[in-house]
Amino acid sequence: MDALYTAVATATHGRDGRAVTSDGKLDLQLSPPVEMGGNGEGTNPEQLFAIGYAACFASALGVVGRRAKVDVGDAAVTGEVTIGKQGEGFGLAVTLRVELPESVDQATGRKLVEQAHQVCPYSNATRGNIPVELVVE
Repeated sequence: MDALYTAVATATHGRDGRAVTSDGKLDLQLSPPVEMGGNGEGTNPEQLFAIGYAACFASALGVVGRRAKVDVGDAAVTGEVTIGKQGEGFGLAVTLRVELPESVDQATGRKLVEQAHQVCPYSNATRGNIPVELVVE
């Protein structure tokens, strides 16, 4: 891989701590969600993963849309990251809900979403590791 950028962040005390990026732009209190016994007052790793994946996938969709000369600029991607018990540990699953502009027909939209799934670095990192469901709305 020819690196273009490296993000650096440090987390302390796991899910009940802080996470800070090296440039200081993000400085977050972390806490488990209420559903996992936490107080829910901070953010959690699943929310951060959902934000990152949704934003990255939206960018990938823009790339493939421009290549196909289809305007997907008003598309919205919602990432849903689920954590659950898996064997002795925990596992993740992702659903990406892609809302396309009304000007994009269903077949074209589905094709672009599938192409974005091949381009997106998060999709490439998760492929074969966790289930990722693509929903075109």
